[in-house]
Amino acid sequence: MRLTLHEQRAIKDMRCICHTYSNHMIRTQVYLPKQLSQAVKFVAKRERKPEAQVIRELLADGLGRKQQVTIGHGLSALVALGKKLRVRSPSDLSRNIDTYLYDD
Repeated sequence: MRLTLHEQRAIKDMRCICHTYSNHMIRTQVYLPKQLSQAVKFVAKRERKPEAQVIRELLADGLGRKQQVTIGHGLSALVALGKKLRVRSPSDLSRNIDTYLYDD
């Protein structure tokens, strides 16, 4: 059986990727709806990247945004707690932060 040029490149890419990522990756299986799968295939072809790489990049971007939201919510909750407990800070805190942090 003779492979097309596209198939040969895909196999070469897969070997390279497996070698490169084998020590740093955990294999995971995910079921995708048909539309999402087609969108991943489209982006992979357009960007000339393996589908797995496209999925990893999209996950990293999405999780990065989720983490930022989580940090923001955490800070908001901390401010709300401070207000609830009526925590007061010195009026010159920003000017003398080192004094408050490091002096005895």
